[in-house]
Amino acid sequence: MTLRSLTAALALASLGALPLAAHAQADKVVTEAVESYFDFVDANGGTIAAEQIPAEDYPKLFVLDVRDAAQFAKEHVPGAVNIEWRLVFAQRSRLPRDKTVLVYCNTSSFAAQVAMALRLDGFENVRVLYGGFNQWKASGGMAANARAAKKG
Repeated sequence: MTLRSLTAALALASLGALPLAAHAQADKVVTEAVESYFDFVDANGGTIAAEQIPAEDYPKLFVLDVRDAAQFAKEHVPGAVNIEWRLVFAQRSRLPRDKTVLVYCNTSSFAAQVAMALRLDGFENVRVLYGGFNQWKASGGMAANARAAKKG
């Protein structure tokens, strides 16, 4: 490869990178919001275990299942509303701001992403079900709090 063709290839490659650089610069607001979020969130902020929720408190929560519709149809926390995790942010107008939104998936990974996106949008009422649906079931489901109280 000649020096001239190498220079031309590098020039073309750098032109292709310009939109990426411009895009990264345009996301300064997002970067600042994320930095601000991490400045103020504590290590366990926003998580709650099934053992901490008395069965009678579930109706006070807006329980949001972010798994896919097939998993939701098979089984879910009673009273839960299903919005797949990828769609929650676009449908956030369906979520209340005046009551706690308890969000879960199978293990908490997608639920945590949903919770972070909602918090960045100003939802301060979002909690993640620790360990997700799998842990909720293993802990006793709706009876997890009563079961834990008997052990303690």
